[in-house]
Amino acid sequence: MILSHALTLAAAPPWPPVAAVVAGVVVGLSLGLTGGGGAIFAVPLLVYWIGVDPPTAVAISLVTVAATAAVGAVERWRYGQVEIPTGLLFAAAGMLTAPLGSWLGGRIPEQPLLVGFAFLMLVIAARMWQKARNVEERLPAAAVAAGSGPACRRDPEGKLRITSRCATVLALVGLAVGLLSGLFGVGGGFLIVPALVTFAAMGVPRAVGTSLFVMTLVGLSAVASQVAAGREIPLGIAGGFVAGSIPGLFAGSAIGRRLTGPLLARVFAIAIVAVAAFVIARELLSN
Repeated sequence: MILSHALTLAAAPPWPPVAAVVAGVVVGLSLGLTGGGGAIFAVPLLVYWIGVDPPTAVAISLVTVAATAAVGAVERWRYGQVEIPTGLLFAAAGMLTAPLGSWLGGRIPEQPLLVGFAFLMLVIAARMWQKARNVEERLPAAAVAAGSGPACRRDPEGKLRITSRCATVLALVGLAVGLLSGLFGVGGGFLIVPALVTFAAMGVPRAVGTSLFVMTLVGLSAVASQVAAGREIPLGIAGGFVAGSIPGLFAGSAIGRRLTGPLLARVFAIAIVAVAAFVIARELLSN
């Protein structure tokens, strides 16, 4: 019934807007290149280029993140790069707070919401720049070889031992991811990937795959809360975004395999800072 209600509210044109497809390619490309943090471009593109209001932009971003992450997770799962039990623990926590984030987002005025989103972008940019300084993630790889991390340990076969301490740490990060996902429409990969590498002693490729799995479930939870709250999701724009983001994801993954991680991280950090500065200037100077 909720689904039929959403479809009635969001009657879509027969062809998705071209601008939405192009914007979706940008988001999918950045997701494929970085493995986390790429969805941060979705809301600014939707608000300032396509012209939708911020709450609707968040909802469309969530649909795009969930759909694109699902495709990426299936691809990674085929190569054994998705750790289902760890991902389910993470996602369960995130699915609890995603509706809360959606509820808060619907009650925050548009300007503070966008400025807050811009500051989140700056945090992500700083995290990416820091990642570029960790030469090809050698320290986490050593942790995996040793079979232990600061919070979690693995048995000789490589399976994660989910102790109470390990579960608590992963769940806390999952709660934060869900809240940010529901509030700003981001996937949370910029938090999930480093948390899995640092706390779960997980290699980067598997962390990226598991992150996509988590983003799918948390994103679906946030979308469901948006629909249940009566949020209209324009299917034409959302469909265009998804139609562009999925091929963009594959293209980004292919390009990313040919470029160095530090270079990509620095380029995207600079791009994110530029977009964040634009959003802050646009909102603060609009009064």
